[in-house]
Amino acid sequence: MHSQSHLAAYAAHTEHSKGRRFSEAAPTARSEFQRDRDRIIHCTAFRRLEYKTQVFVNHEGDLFRTRLTHSIEVAQIARSIARNLRLNEDLVEAISLAHDLGHTPFGHAGQDALNACMRDYGGFEHNLQSLRVVDQLEERYASFEGLNLTFETREGILKHCSQNNARQLGELGQRFIDKKQASLEAQLCNLADEIAYNNHDIDDGLRSGLLTETLLMEVPCYARFRHEVEASYPGVSAKRAVSETIRRMVNMLITDLIENSNLRIAASRPQNISDVRNGPPMIAFSDAMAQEARTLKQFLHEHLYRHYLVNRMSNKAKQTVRELFNIMMEDPSILPPDYRVIPFVTAEDIQRQARRIADYIAGMTDRYAMREYRRLFLIEELV
Repeated sequence: MHSQSHLAAYAAHTEHSKGRRFSEAAPTARSEFQRDRDRIIHCTAFRRLEYKTQVFVNHEGDLFRTRLTHSIEVAQIARSIARNLRLNEDLVEAISLAHDLGHTPFGHAGQDALNACMRDYGGFEHNLQSLRVVDQLEERYASFEGLNLTFETREGILKHCSQNNARQLGELGQRFIDKKQASLEAQLCNLADEIAYNNHDIDDGLRSGLLTETLLMEVPCYARFRHEVEASYPGVSAKRAVSETIRRMVNMLITDLIENSNLRIAASRPQNISDVRNGPPMIAFSDAMAQEARTLKQFLHEHLYRHYLVNRMSNKAKQTVRELFNIMMEDPSILPPDYRVIPFVTAEDIQRQARRIADYIAGMTDRYAMREYRRLFLIEELV
């Protein structure tokens, strides 16, 4: 029913999956990776991504990307690349849609604050939290905790991992200890993520007024395509010119990634997914394109992510997360019952309580975190 004859021998084939943590009967009308994708789309954490933002906090405007729209864009880019490389599209879609499930409210500012709060309790990292969401925190099935996803999808979600954390993850963490590679599908999703956020952050930065086209013309690849658009469409509106320029930049990155990855795969000649895991990274930009991507990323860090207005909101976001964490640790009785650890006496109890508070805060949307902050710290007069 689910022919995979079009896939390359070194792609992730469903019938060769390393399976799920808890045994289940095989699906009848879809593949194992399609089942993973469907479970992700229907889970609570996925729906919450609609109200978690990338750079701009959710209440700042309706036009900016959210974690949800970003994840959909990553999935679209990843599927296009996978099709050209004869990799498993269903798997890259599942990984792409799940890769941000563990993100805190308020983007990277929220993650940095929560990691600082958790410094004495094992730290906080959004890739590990995404894995924790799908392995434990989602409560939808009677037979097991989490979503019980395949090894291959979980492998793709875990992009980075410290040696210490890897040792606690069994087979899933072993590649970080042995310095081996993930599947080509997982490698692909990592770069599709980068293509998506670099280019939509340009769009959102311009919409917000924090970036200007004059500034962007300092970025060689943007300037090159902007001049190309002007030459091809004289008199086109600024809005359309920007969209056309960004579209061409995305196409350039995707095309280069496909061409260079094909060359690397041909040079390594993997015969199966085991050869992929034991080989060098095979999904990569050319050196010239990697430099262009780095230049763009550096520009965005300097002119958007560190813009003083973004810094102001980031500071407020960090304060919100920090104060929520501290008051909940001081008095766990204010937590919803599901997040309380009882008894709360030993060092191990305290460690478990801190992790449950991190789960609670990480699961919040931007607006829920702001509402919870007001409920806990402000006494509002009834009018």
